[in-house]
Amino acid sequence: MSALICGSVAFDTITNFPGRFAQQILPEQVHILNVSFLVPTLRREFGGCAGNIAYTLKLLGGEPLVMAAVGSDGAEYLQRLQSWGVSTEHIRTIADSYTAQAIIITDTDNNQITAFHPGAMQSAHLTAVPADKSIRLAIISPDGRDAMIQHAAQLQAAGIPFVFDPGQGLPMFDGEELKRFVGQATWVTVNDYEGQMLCERTGESLESLSRSHLRAVIVTLGAQGCDLWQQGVRTHIPGVVATEVLDPTGCGDAFRSALLYGLERDWPLERCITLGNQIGAIKIASRGGQNHVIDKAALGV
Repeated sequence: MSALICGSVAFDTITNFPGRFAQQILPEQVHILNVSFLVPTLRREFGGCAGNIAYTLKLLGGEPLVMAAVGSDGAEYLQRLQSWGVSTEHIRTIADSYTAQAIIITDTDNNQITAFHPGAMQSAHLTAVPADKSIRLAIISPDGRDAMIQHAAQLQAAGIPFVFDPGQGLPMFDGEELKRFVGQATWVTVNDYEGQMLCERTGESLESLSRSHLRAVIVTLGAQGCDLWQQGVRTHIPGVVATEVLDPTGCGDAFRSALLYGLERDWPLERCITLGNQIGAIKIASRGGQNHVIDKAALGV
């Protein structure tokens, strides 16, 4: 039983700004924005939504199947995935591109500014959803625009239920395209900012979206937890206090790993989300998207 993870495999360059963005950006001057942030720390990590989701799902005991694209510099990443026992047969190497890269600046309030070079990710659509009967469900996470559109359609045609997780890729799509994604998906998960944008572009509300064929709309709220919308009813699942707040990079991906793990096992969504909140709190206490460890016994999984 596998979970197909469609999304980016990327390298993250992570820096920290020891101040607040809000104190450096003058709202009345944003039309001539010219700012520079001194970032005394810098790390290079393995990242990308698909890579991060696969990492935590494998830690939990799931079977992630990654479908993505890497560039000529991606061999090290492929070896890393293989070292976890994750198949790389559906990861295409694009010889004349670099692997996608995110350059992230985090301030003291855990706000982030990210520059993203898609590189090989723009060719992810060249790989089609495999005809694999072991795939029970899937997730469409941020990826190349064409890949997200085509893979969603292929999953629907194959009858494979999937989570639509547009993330930072959401602004690439207009209202009609987003309505099509929602119509094809079984679950939708967004953070509160993305949820507002999704509603504005589709002309729907979270309540009305949840009254459709969708089994749920899940809205993550960071430390405050998560709102679960089902058939017009909102249920709030409280957050979990982290032992330490070091780096929010990859917290959303860690949450989605737990969601997939629970869905694979037909758990009630409240239980899936409770585990997601726990995993998010564990991840934020570790730097990077793939360096945290999980005590499954302590989590009761």
